[in-house]
Amino acid sequence: MGAPWSSTGIEGVNRWLRRVWMLFTDQVERGNPDPELLRSLRRKLHQTLRQITHDFEAFEFNTIVSGLMELLNEMYKAREQGAAGTPEWDEAVEIYLKMMAPVTPHISEELWAYLGKPYSIHQQNWPAVDHAAAADELITLIVQIDGKLRDRIIVPADISEEAAKTAALESEAVKKFLEGKPPRKVIVVPRRLVNIVR
Repeated sequence: MGAPWSSTGIEGVNRWLRRVWMLFTDQVERGNPDPELLRSLRRKLHQTLRQITHDFEAFEFNTIVSGLMELLNEMYKAREQGAAGTPEWDEAVEIYLKMMAPVTPHISEELWAYLGKPYSIHQQNWPAVDHAAAADELITLIVQIDGKLRDRIIVPADISEEAAKTAALESEAVKKFLEGKPPRKVIVVPRRLVNIVR
């Protein structure tokens, strides 16, 4: 309120829109991408879609453009590794434009038409999140001993409580603090932490 208007803040958005235009209009050869790269691209795409859908529904517009910028960086990396032309790439391009359309209606419409899509992007359904694709494959579990952080372990996202207990108890940091004694109790908060009571 009352601050002088400045044109410098528009430069970041202008740079983002130029990068979007180049990504979607540059002709690139289709490569032979690693299947893990394509899974990673779909995971990032659907995680971003989930977040942006939430942001629109909650009227939290300040994080939408930053989420799109972050996804754009991942799409550039994927394209450099040969993802362009694959079904996963085509899905990413289409969903990206649909997510852009409410905040950048004109350039989204231009790119939609450039790609030969049916008129108009603003008449298309909002994309649905593929929750299976968006799920993290690995998570970080906090390991505490008597409520104090002692380690962080990377485990599969779908790890069972018993496997989480075992993984925590096999941690070198935990073994050092337990000094060979069995714990009195092990409490597992799924997907978050393991607390060991000595």
